Amino acid sequence: MRLRLLFLLALCRAGTTAFGRSLSLRGSWRIRSGNGSLELPGRVPGCVHSALFQRGLIQDPFYRFNDLDYRWISLDNWTYSKKFKIPFNISKWQKVNLIFEGVDTVAKVLLNSVPIGKTGNMFKRYSFDVTSVVRDVNSLELRFQSPVLYAAQQSKAHSNYSVPPDCPPPVQKGQCHVNFIRKEQSSFGWDWGPSFPTQGIWKDVRIEAYNICRLNYFVFSPIYDNHTQGWNLEIESSFDVVSSKPISGQVMVAIPELQTQQSYSIELQPGERIVELFVKINKNVTIETWWPHGHGNQTGYNMTILFKLDGGLSIEKSAKVYFRTVELIEEPIEGSQGLSFYFKINGLPIFLKGSNWIPADSFQDRVTSDLLRLLLQSAVDANMNTLRVWGGGIYEQDEFYRLCDELGIMVWQDFMFACALYPTNQDFLNSVRAEVAYQIRRLKYHPSIIIWGGNNENEAALMMNWYNIPARELHTYIKDYVVLYVKNIRKIVLAEDKTRPFIISSPTNGAESVKEGWLSVNPYDNNFGDVHFYDYTSDCWDWKVFPKARFVSEYGYQSWPSFSTLKKVSSKEDWSYNSKFSLHRQHHADGNSEMLRQVEFHFTLPESPDPLQAFKDTIYLTQVTQAQCVKIETEFYRRSRSEIVDGQGYTMGALYWQLNDIWQAPSWASLEYGGKWKMLHYFARHFFAPLLPMGFEDQDVFFIYGVSDLHSDCKAKLTVKVHTWSSLEPVCSSETDHFVLKAGKAVLLYKEPVPVLLENCGNCTRQSCVVSFYLSTDSQLGSPTNYHFLSSLSESVGLRKAYITAIISQQGDTFAFDLETSAVAPFVWLDVGSIPGRFSDNGFLMTEETRTVLFYPWKPTSKSELEQSLRVTSLMDIY
Repeated sequence: MRLRLLFLLALCRAGTTAFGRSLSLRGSWRIRSGNGSLELPGRVPGCVHSALFQRGLIQDPFYRFNDLDYRWISLDNWTYSKKFKIPFNISKWQKVNLIFEGVDTVAKVLLNSVPIGKTGNMFKRYSFDVTSVVRDVNSLELRFQSPVLYAAQQSKAHSNYSVPPDCPPPVQKGQCHVNFIRKEQSSFGWDWGPSFPTQGIWKDVRIEAYNICRLNYFVFSPIYDNHTQGWNLEIESSFDVVSSKPISGQVMVAIPELQTQQSYSIELQPGERIVELFVKINKNVTIETWWPHGHGNQTGYNMTILFKLDGGLSIEKSAKVYFRTVELIEEPIEGSQGLSFYFKINGLPIFLKGSNWIPADSFQDRVTSDLLRLLLQSAVDANMNTLRVWGGGIYEQDEFYRLCDELGIMVWQDFMFACALYPTNQDFLNSVRAEVAYQIRRLKYHPSIIIWGGNNENEAALMMNWYNIPARELHTYIKDYVVLYVKNIRKIVLAEDKTRPFIISSPTNGAESVKEGWLSVNPYDNNFGDVHFYDYTSDCWDWKVFPKARFVSEYGYQSWPSFSTLKKVSSKEDWSYNSKFSLHRQHHADGNSEMLRQVEFHFTLPESPDPLQAFKDTIYLTQVTQAQCVKIETEFYRRSRSEIVDGQGYTMGALYWQLNDIWQAPSWASLEYGGKWKMLHYFARHFFAPLLPMGFEDQDVFFIYGVSDLHSDCKAKLTVKVHTWSSLEPVCSSETDHFVLKAGKAVLLYKEPVPVLLENCGNCTRQSCVVSFYLSTDSQLGSPTNYHFLSSLSESVGLRKAYITAIISQQGDTFAFDLETSAVAPFVWLDVGSIPGRFSDNGFLMTEETRTVLFYPWKPTSKSELEQSLRVTSLMDIY
């Protein structure tokens, strides 16, 4: 049985009928439009869009131009209603609450036609006392206000001064004033997603009745005491005591595997009461700590906590406890200005490898446990150890963090503020304070979360003056920024969670921003904190374009998703690169042209006379280019971890933008909507490998660095091969002597002037040859084979069309694809259309005649189905 801590009422096992009852109101509700002309059944959790789609009243909202055609849905004021009967005698209970885990977003709540409260924050939990209103048979109603109209009203009411930006850029086809509503910011539109401002009850809702007292919440923090060199557990429990007299009793905390059991006497006075317990973990037992993926196990321990109170009231909770420490190290570096910016987990410096997470769907009721597992497992399978939950989406569901704990994915958790300035009127601040306190209590026991971030890019937006604020007015916005993020959010974080660091923004200069009054003159300073970096005009093969920063938490390039993914939401007239649909789907200004310009640096654009084939070929080339760009950039960051060059370096994190997609469209993602791996994701599996050689050139000299994320030194050797494009036999091959590759370091392994390298390989020229290289060790662990192009592929000499055959055989739950090629083939791409699954490798350079690739299906499939669906493409196939 999986034990998980839920932020819910704990009902006693013995005597549930005596002290507490709960009634879930999930399931079937009625939904009606503002004027009552449309009424339909809907599910809770859910939203209006999903209800309309499930009843066949609208098409798939993602189909073609439906994001525009269905704007009327979010502009209407919808009502959710439900009639329900209480299956127990309601008069026997001292207190009855109506609890909403999540309402999206602005609604008046009525029970039996009596207004009992309002909601206005998607990220808060609401509890309403309905003791005097509830009956045996009840009618519950939530009257929603259009989030778009509400946001506009709030903006208009803020008449003293404007709070920019008013609206997103027109290319995003979004809605305005999203910064005035505490709702998923990207639901009003973003540069990678549609505008679907949903309405609905998006999480659990229930009635809770109880006598004597109720446990509101139960949270805990494992804390390492450096002085005693032992672990302690701080536990906080909140009670609502409805008894008129004080209640006393015992609390027993037990962690059997750690031979830890402690008892405490408590007395609860009437009202809302907090009980704080301090548990010392037995020092005679070895505690296994939680480690990120690739660095150790994700060991957790089962804990039970039992409250035995007066009158036979017994409340028991169980949870999984993980032990780990996290430190953000910002300290001077020899030979460099500024400060370091890296994380130590359990005392060990760790290079953060990963990506940025956005909401997995515009409609959260579609985001299942299976989908989350698929996406997160794909991150781990690509050797990632970190995801940044970006501040314009949502605080993810409990299952997301539980899976990150289990899989060893570190989470950089933003609070939900992004790319905007925000109001600081009292109502807004009160709502934010409640949101932040709730989310910290809900999430802080997860070892996967290693840092809280106050916002996404708002320090940069203000200090780089994205919104053209006149200099004389800047002080007003700086004051608001400090009020919101420092005096409110930071204050709550420090009070609620002492176990992990907090930074105000991303990017930020960290300690330097604090020193400069919380906002740095240049938040993109490579000598401090983290950096976001995007450049679509420079040639991405030139590594000198990239910042030698301490930590790069956003960077990336766009590509189109595969045709099989696009086909589901488009029609034949849409299937060309310059179609109305292709332009509509691109929400980043000039994005489609930027992709082609980047392609043209090193490739020739497709030449097929068939428009559909030309579209498919262009999609393929955008994926090749994206993969190659992010590979070169990431390898630059990884090889910068151990060196200072011209005062810059010691890079200790590379999180590319972005992991997943919210719909079927061009974006920076490496996973398509639904989870299909783009070429970039296969490349990530290589460029994030724990042991990796990386090649690059500087002034006509070819260098290979080796990087190791291992905890111990390893003995290795480097093999370098050179192939001509026209032959499957290498023209030369060399091996280094064995050397020791230091743990957690990037070091120079090989250096050779390119002319010398080519001269030693016979008739090679830059245009006719390609270099490949790999690391081998005495153990089974080796590195992926990496490669370096000596010229643009558009200038290659001898590269010819490769005829690649595939023989498929089944091996248990997996399938083997035995490939044979007639020629050297760059960017070999195996595509099985819409059959869900992933390959062991893809998008690779094939320099040997044969190669076996495995396919791991995510759903049952067959050899014949795979044979019918398989398409093999390599670079010369598109010319």
